[in-house]
Amino acid sequence: MADQATKENVVDLLLAQHEEIRHLATTVEKNHGKVRKDAFDRLRRLLAVHETAEEEVVHPFARRAGDGSRVVDERLEEENKAKGVLSDLEKMDPESVEFEETFARFHRDIEAHASREEKEEFPRIAREATPEQMRGMAAAVKLAEAVAPTHPHQGTESPTKNLALGPMAAVADRVRDAIGKARG
Repeated sequence: MADQATKENVVDLLLAQHEEIRHLATTVEKNHGKVRKDAFDRLRRLLAVHETAEEEVVHPFARRAGDGSRVVDERLEEENKAKGVLSDLEKMDPESVEFEETFARFHRDIEAHASREEKEEFPRIAREATPEQMRGMAAAVKLAEAVAPTHPHQGTESPTKNLALGPMAAVADRVRDAIGKARG
């Protein structure tokens, strides 16, 4: 059997992350208390690093691949809006009616966003990229996620802004996460 690392490609990686995002969003919606809070925290972190990596690695390739500018611009606009809502959700009591109503809309929006990426962007990447590029982008996505901010930062939906502001935001977010964890 071939080594998993040599088979992995960026589309497979992103599809697996989309499934995890869907699972966590459903867990948030269907649960309460600590289960909801923990699932929301994991979802928030996954979305923050996932979108950062897409903005730095995936969208630039898709933009260059066969007139992908319109598709990428639409996804970036959706990501900007999602970051704003996610940031608002972070400030809400997860047990409040406001959280539940806002999260239900957010869940529908991120599902629609992921579906559009899967139908419009991922096939373009799979068609245009070589197997080596697909594996290279998967490695680049993993690296970008390892150093990405863990909270949403609206207005950073470009590789340049992510690279300029991301490292400082990532450090601040990881300190914020550590303090939150220490507080319990």
